[in-house]
Amino acid sequence: MSRRHRAVKRQVEPDIRYKSPLVAHLVNVIMKSGKKNLAQRIVYGAFEKVSEKLEKGDPVDLLLGALENARPRLEVKSRRVGGATYQVPIEISFERQESLALRWIVDAASGRKGIPMKEALAAEIIDAYNNTGNVVKKKEDTHKMAQANRAFAHLRW
Repeated sequence: MSRRHRAVKRQVEPDIRYKSPLVAHLVNVIMKSGKKNLAQRIVYGAFEKVSEKLEKGDPVDLLLGALENARPRLEVKSRRVGGATYQVPIEISFERQESLALRWIVDAASGRKGIPMKEALAAEIIDAYNNTGNVVKKKEDTHKMAQANRAFAHLRW
């Protein structure tokens, strides 16, 4: 990471089918080894399954609802002061909140063994939308950790 200049944020091109940068970001998170076509098939298949199961309309809106429930507001970062290392709670920018939530959803979906990724991703999106599941638990654990270490908030930099 450069100390002189801040890296310029690149805009993600909107998705082809849903015209949403958020869906394009999800595709990029799922993509491995440059296989974007496969990642798109997984995401689109998951969206179809989510639409079938919830019957609430646009899957992008459902993804937004799931992200709203999965986004962490705080996290802890290690800070070394003297000889001790403290876990300092910090607030997270919106972009990082979104990235973490998407990454957690994809990780939780890939952790579900025995079912295809389309179905696992759909199940995780539905769970996050309903405020249940591994992703919401991870968010709550992150918040608990930040809450437990709020005594060290004065060490924020």
